Amino acid sequence: MQCVTPREADALVIFGITGDLARKQTFRSLYRLERRGLLGLPVFGVARNDMTDDELRRRARESIEQTGEDIDDEVFDRFAGRLSYVGGDFDDEQTYSKVAQALGDRRNPVFYLEVPPSLFATVVEGLAKANLVSNGQRVVVEKPFGNDLQSSRELAADLHRYLDESQLYRIDHFLGKMGVEEVLYLRFANTMLEPVWNRNFLACVQITMAENFGVEDRGRFYDPVGALRDVVVNHLLQVLATAAMEPPSGRDPDTIKDSKRAVFRAMPDADPSHYVRGQYDGYLDTDGVAPDSTTETYVALRLEIDTWRWAGVPFFVRTGKHLAVRETEVRLLFKHPPRLHFLPHDYRPPSANQIVFRIDPATGIRLVLDAQRADKPGANEIEFDLEFAQEGGEGPTPYEVLLHDALIGDASHFTRQDNVDESWRIVQPLLDSPPPVQPYAQGSWGPKEADRLVAGYGSWRAPWVPDQTSK
Repeated sequence: MQCVTPREADALVIFGITGDLARKQTFRSLYRLERRGLLGLPVFGVARNDMTDDELRRRARESIEQTGEDIDDEVFDRFAGRLSYVGGDFDDEQTYSKVAQALGDRRNPVFYLEVPPSLFATVVEGLAKANLVSNGQRVVVEKPFGNDLQSSRELAADLHRYLDESQLYRIDHFLGKMGVEEVLYLRFANTMLEPVWNRNFLACVQITMAENFGVEDRGRFYDPVGALRDVVVNHLLQVLATAAMEPPSGRDPDTIKDSKRAVFRAMPDADPSHYVRGQYDGYLDTDGVAPDSTTETYVALRLEIDTWRWAGVPFFVRTGKHLAVRETEVRLLFKHPPRLHFLPHDYRPPSANQIVFRIDPATGIRLVLDAQRADKPGANEIEFDLEFAQEGGEGPTPYEVLLHDALIGDASHFTRQDNVDESWRIVQPLLDSPPPVQPYAQGSWGPKEADRLVAGYGSWRAPWVPDQTSK
């Protein structure tokens, strides 16, 4: 199938416009793009429901209001004027004929599939039979990209029957986060950082994605999936690759993805003996969760990267629900310095320096150094914090970034199939031989068994929460 140079879209078609993702993210993100003057095209929503254009517009306004976004009536009226609705079943050829009729003479629409992965192939086949994706038109799909390595490859094969890989834009919303971009930029744009970003200076890297809420009303979705599939194999491995990759030699999307692929290729399969699973107290009482479920709501694991830069530096990854705070960060812990013979014997040894990149819910950077303080005896850790919101504000939301990129044909922030397959390959042993789940209390830092993973490297460091104690 012939690849074409990306062209800017002339329409956006959203399958599943009445779903939960549209209510929580899509309408708001499109409205914000409209406010920034970056939309400029018609938006067609497709779903099974019977609905008029005006009903879709009312749904859009209600959804945006529910996110807490302030609505400017003039901006919303412009946005609402772009919205149209097409009703029909996804397995009915007439639905795609109606989509083609609604598009008229627009030849470069982007199709956004906000539908379960089980329907990806159905929708793509319908688009292909209606001759709507035969000239390089882009198709955006949501995660999960399979449930394991085999299903990932099978899903890709189904889609590649009708689409070239260059047409597929796989969303991982973490790649649209400003904090992930900052990790890559700060690494290579500052000569004081890059030379120490390796095994000669670093003892370990800790990546934490902590959530202070539970599964809530998502039990039916979450219980067959669990934390490893839900966030580690996609979000957190992407964060790891960003923190570990070599500097890309070009700015084109494939060069950036090749740099990430080099990281994944150098990672041995994960070892189940370095893997801890937990389940928060009360999870089994959640609607949609099986009464005897062994699904994990917490995971901690150790990963390795066998390269000259990283050999011998473990990457510790953890994530969980109902933990003490909501924070996502990358924390670099440096090696301890040797004994300082000029200090009195009662001084404690210097602590390891740290660099912390805060990714969510806001972005920032912290440096942790050891210093003497006049008001405290001996040496102590001191912290230099910078929250980016205080230095120019936060950037656009992740879905704003990703939707705009899809419309202009920039694939930099989307994942490629070979990297998806490598990610599944890395975690597949953990899926094949999972250890038993360990209970943990809500509001804690997960099961105590996770502490053994970092034995020899100190302890898990509690994430940096501005204006709170971070250790």
